[in-house]
This record gives sequence, C-alpha cells and structure tokens, in this order.
Amino acid sequence: MIEQIRNIKSTEELTALHSSIFGKNGSMTVRLKDMKNLDNDARVLLNAEVADLREAFKVRQTQLEELSVLSGLKAHKLDATAKFDTARNFDTGKLHPLSQALAEISAILADMGYEMRTGPEIENDWHNFTALNVPPHHPARDMHDTFFMESGNLLRTHTSPVQIRSMEKDGVPIKIFVPGATYRRDMDATHSPMFHQFEGLNIDKNITLADLIGDIKEFVTRFFGREFNMRIRPSYFPFTEPSIEPDIEWQPGKWLEIGGAGMVHPNVLRNVGVDPNEYQGFAFGFGLDRMAMLKYGLNDLREFFKGDVRWLKQNGF
Repeated sequence: MIEQIRNIKSTEELTALHSSIFGKNGSMTVRLKDMKNLDNDARVLLNAEVADLREAFKVRQTQLEELSVLSGLKAHKLDATAKFDTARNFDTGKLHPLSQALAEISAILADMGYEMRTGPEIENDWHNFTALNVPPHHPARDMHDTFFMESGNLLRTHTSPVQIRSMEKDGVPIKIFVPGATYRRDMDATHSPMFHQFEGLNIDKNITLADLIGDIKEFVTRFFGREFNMRIRPSYFPFTEPSIEPDIEWQPGKWLEIGGAGMVHPNVLRNVGVDPNEYQGFAFGFGLDRMAMLKYGLNDLREFFKGDVRWLKQNGF
C-alpha cells in the first residue's frame, strides 16, 4: 500500500485512495472500529500501520503540491516589461461564502439572545477532551483524528473548548454561541483538514430538551428562509446526555442530518464547578461549511479554501 501511495500521480487519485482507506467506510476505518476486540500486540501493530500510512499520504501530498506549483510557474510567465493599462476597469472584491454564512448565522443567534464567544485554536488536553467528559483512553478520542504537537498541545478538534473556558471564566447562567476553525486529519469532497463549526450553549435553572429543539427549529427556519419537517434521532456524545441528532426534510423524502445536540452532561458541569442539581442546559453544534454549502448550492468543501478568484467571482456575494 505504501508503494502504491508513492506512485500516485495526482492529488485527485491520492484523495480517492485516502477516502477508500480512512473515509467513513474505509478499509482502515473498519479495522480501527474493531480495535477493541484486538489484543495489545495487535493494537500496537495496527497503530504502527496507521501511522506509516498517514505519513506516506502526507509526504506524497506535499510532493504533488510542490510539483503542481512548479508546473504552474512554468506555464504562467509574466512579461515584466509590459506597460500597465491605467484605463482598464477592475472588478470589485466579493464576500466569501463562508464570511456571508457566518454573518447571517451570527445575526440570527444574536437576535435569539446568544452572545458570541471565541477562543484559542491551539488547545490543551483538558479543555479539548477531559473537561468535556472525554477522559484519556476514551474511544471517542479515536473519532477526532487529532493534530498533536510536541508540547502535548493540539489543534482543537471542535469549538467546544470555548464552552469550558467561558463557564470557567463567567460561571452560569450563560447563553453563548461559538464560531471558529477546527482541525482534524481528513480530506475529501466533504471533509477538510481545517473546517469551521459553530455551536450554542444555554445553561440555566429551568432549561429543558424542548427548549433545545425549539431553538434548533427557529434557527434552521430563519437561516434557510423556509420551514422544514424535522425529526429527532437519539445519538451519543460524551459531553451530552441525552444526545440527539436533528434531521430536516430537505426535499420530499430526503432527510439531511444537520448537526448534533443534547443536554449538557452533569460531569461537564461538575468539571467547571457548576452544581448539576441546580443548573442544567443544552448544547448544539453544526458545521458552518456544510450549512453554507446547503444554502448556496455548493458541492465541494475544498473549493472554500483554494483561494481561486474565478470560483469566488462565480460564488461570492
């Protein structure tokens, strides 16, 4: 497999192979899900194999990107002696779809009573995992595919650390939303190593699951400009209990999952010094990039980050 990766000639082929191995239903993903049934020696071997494959993908991707840049430079030579045409009309700039989506989302949530909070993108283990009821060796950590640093810090895998930081600083009651960049080792048409999330947190003395579902319905209706049939499915997240996943009927008979949510787990409240017998609340999280793709009719997440002026001219605001 390593040799196959080294011989790939294009980033498209590399992405396709990566998805077949590490994608949602990839061969390695299936093996990793079964890791709990392996003995210790087999786990060590499987982890080593995963590390070797990821390193091979990383090296080959870097090589292909360098070749692409060099090829582009050769094909686009500039004539430094050409005279500048001062009479030429210039196009005005356009607002990136993600900027537009963030502006709309922020306005809606602010109008619903949520205050915006932000936090660092380089996080520590406590705020990114442990305080959110994901202790060391918890299987949920495997789902995040984290970028770790030599210092032991990491690039945050979700925006939820800001929930912890905000409650540590300001206590409760609290009603906030948190937009921002997050990072996980993944790449295909619907996944990027860097992507954006936004989430809401509402903690008080009389918050219920009905309040959560009501706020999700209100937000979705206002963001997309129309009402949807919605269904609520039970799910599992370490930091919420009970946990749910809301789906909307995007087209007749076509349901789309739009995010995850639930009532904040009592352990999370205890970790920030809040008594769960006195306070409770909910949290919800959505992919900002995916919401923008749905609303604006875009189909490839990677285009958001390429910086292609032609694409922005066609899709910008």
